[in-house]
Amino acid sequence: MKLGYIILYVPDVSAAIAFYEKAFGLARRFIHESGGYAEMETGATALAFVEEGAAKEHGFTVRHLRPKEDAAAIELALVTPDVATAYTRAVEAGAEATQPPKQKPWGQTVAYVRDLNGVLVELCSPMEG
Repeated sequence: MKLGYIILYVPDVSAAIAFYEKAFGLARRFIHESGGYAEMETGATALAFVEEGAAKEHGFTVRHLRPKEDAAAIELALVTPDVATAYTRAVEAGAEATQPPKQKPWGQTVAYVRDLNGVLVELCSPMEG
């Protein structure tokens, strides 16, 4: 097995794409002609967005992501050599500042923001060794 993609059910796929481009510098990999599904280029594993209604179409319900509610029990980790710059860029693009960059005991620098839908995003330096 390998992880192919992570899919977030969002209220507005176009807004999610635009936000992730502006806040994190990610590029579009694929957008379905309907506009209801899209993937961002993130390396071997894509980050994807699908409109919330797709969950019901697939026969299940989900707790919708909302910025004013507690974050879902998941986080996306985006690795960058310059966490401080990435954090500033994300906040200037509208991400909610959650935890500023901190050096961790294991040597990694880590910061947290929440995206436009309330998803917790970890910005972290690469692990050494």
